[in-house]
Amino acid sequence: MAEQQTFSIQNHERIQAVESTFTRKMLLKLGRILVGEGCLLKLCRRGPKPKVFFLFNDILVYGSIMVAGRWNNKQKIIPLEDVQLENLEDGMAMPNQWLIRTPRKSFYVSAASPEEKNAWMGHIEQYKSLLVQAKGLPTDNAARNFAVTWIPDMASAICMRCSKRFNVANRRHHCRRCGYIVCRACSKSRALMPNISSRPVRICRSCVSSVHEGKEQGNKRAKGKHWKKNSVEDTPALPEFETSSDEESSEQGYQMPTKWFKSPEDEDYSPYCYIKPEHRNPPVSGL
Repeated sequence: MAEQQTFSIQNHERIQAVESTFTRKMLLKLGRILVGEGCLLKLCRRGPKPKVFFLFNDILVYGSIMVAGRWNNKQKIIPLEDVQLENLEDGMAMPNQWLIRTPRKSFYVSAASPEEKNAWMGHIEQYKSLLVQAKGLPTDNAARNFAVTWIPDMASAICMRCSKRFNVANRRHHCRRCGYIVCRACSKSRALMPNISSRPVRICRSCVSSVHEGKEQGNKRAKGKHWKKNSVEDTPALPEFETSSDEESSEQGYQMPTKWFKSPEDEDYSPYCYIKPEHRNPPVSGL
C-alpha cells in the first residue's frame, strides 16, 4: 500500500514535469501512468529528425526538441488504440527502424539500438493490448483506414506524376492519399479524408479518379460544413502553413537514452524520476 502511494505521487510528478516542457497542458489525467520516455529519430519530409517521445498507458506523445531536457514544442498526442506497428529492416539512414501507423498520420521512427527498438515496440504493444481489452475494443485493426506515409522530399528531384523538375518556383507538395511528391499543377484537387482532416486535403491528379470511382460505388464520405457539395474540386493552392510539414523545426542532434518507469506490480520495481526539478519550468521563448 505504501509503495503504491509512493508510486502514485512520483507518477504525478513525472507527468507534471513532462507537461511543463510543453506549452499545452493536457497530459494529467486520473489513472494515466507515464511508462517511459526517450529520444527517437522520426523520418520527416526533409529527413530524419530527433523527437522526444513519451509513452503513457493510454497515449503516445511526441514533440520537437527545442532545448534538450527542458523545452519541447509541437506536441502530438496519439491514442494507443489507434496505433498499429510494423517491424522493418534497417535502412542506411534509419537503422533500428519501425513504422507507426495511425488514422491521422503514419511515420517511420528509429532507435539508437536494436534493444531500445524492441523495448519501445514491446511496451507500446503491451499497453495497447491492455487498453483495448479494458475498453472492449476489437483486437484486430487491420481494417482501419490508416494514413499513408509521406515520401521524403530528398527521395525525388522531380514530380512523381508529371516528371517536372522542382525548383524555387516549382515547389514540392505531398498527396495525402498516396504520399507521393508532386508539383502544384499535379495537386490542385482536394478530397475529404475524415481520418486525416475535417476539411478537404490536397490530393494528386492520379488519386482524383480513384476518389470518383469510390463515390460511384456508393462510398460517399461526410461533407465539411463550409465546403462545396463535391468533395473533390479544383481550388487555389493551400496556404503555406497547410501545405508544409508540421514537423520542421531547428532541432540539433540530440540523443537521450530511454527511461522506463516501473509500477509496484513489476518484479524489478525501482521508484525513480530522472527529470530534474529545475526542468519543471521551460524557459521563456526568445530568452
